[in-house]
Amino acid sequence: MKTYLPKADDDLRKWHVIDADGAVLGRLAVQVANLLRGRNKPIYTPHMDAGDFVVVINAEKVRLTGKKETAKEYMTYSGWRGGEKYRTVAQVRQKHPEELIHRAVKGMVPKNRLGRQLLTKLKVYKGAAHPHAAQKPEPMKLAS
Repeated sequence: MKTYLPKADDDLRKWHVIDADGAVLGRLAVQVANLLRGRNKPIYTPHMDAGDFVVVINAEKVRLTGKKETAKEYMTYSGWRGGEKYRTVAQVRQKHPEELIHRAVKGMVPKNRLGRQLLTKLKVYKGAAHPHAAQKPEPMKLAS
C-alpha cells in the first residue's frame, strides 16, 4: 500500500473555533492536535502538514480532573545553574491561562520541525474575543 501524497492545490485550510469553557484539558488537547495535523481529512499524510488552523477561546475556563489544579507542576529552566522554576497549574492559570492549552497540545504533536510548524497554526486566547473574525472560523463542538 502506498502513502497518498496530496498535491499543492489540495491545500484547503479551514479555521475552527473551539470554546474551552468547561472542557477537560487533555481531551481538548487531543482534538486540537488532531485538527492541527489534519487527522480528520482524507488527505492526511503523517510527514506533511495537512491540518487546519485552530482558535481556542476561554482558555481560563478549561477544567482539570482530580487534584491536578494544585498537585501538577510545570517546570521552566533558564539555562543558568539553579535556574529551575516550578509553578502549579493554579499559578499558571492566574498569570497565563493560554499556556495550559499550548503546553498540552505541544506534548501531542511530533517533536521535530513538523511539530513546530503545526504549533504556529494554534491560536489560544484567554477570553471569548479573538482577532480572527476575518478568516470566518467555523465553531466546532467538542466530541464527548
